[in-house]
Amino acid sequence: MNEINLKPIGIVHSPFREPSGVPKDSTDGMDYTGTVEIFPEYKDGLKDLEGFSHIILIFYFHKSEYSHLTVKPFLDSYLRGVFATRSPHRPNFLGLSVVKLIRIDNNILHIRGIDMIEGTPVLDIKPYIPEFESNEGIKIGWLEGKI
Repeated sequence: MNEINLKPIGIVHSPFREPSGVPKDSTDGMDYTGTVEIFPEYKDGLKDLEGFSHIILIFYFHKSEYSHLTVKPFLDSYLRGVFATRSPHRPNFLGLSVVKLIRIDNNILHIRGIDMIEGTPVLDIKPYIPEFESNEGIKIGWLEGKI
């Protein structure tokens, strides 16, 4: 299979400078705000986004230095397959967060619920649509009873 080359569409500006101390997920980060600076060539892609209260950010864990196929998640003491966790130490270092969109100023998205560090490259943005994201009969595997 061919390699995939991705180009960031923007960059995160965050109160967090290093991975330590960053909230484990965007719900833990609701007390923290930050911005996403969209690069000028992608600004037109923001049209109509301001009507959504929440957005999905797909980003690159640029400070992750290693990946493992098994990891010990923060909610457990057992090794789990990385694809059954939200660990940043993944084969392709991709992350996903649902954040609250406060407002858009030109090419700057003001967000709440930040769980990324300063300088995180943003690869894509999608509107969060509960009717599309929610399914009946969801099972959460090893996390059952832990959250």
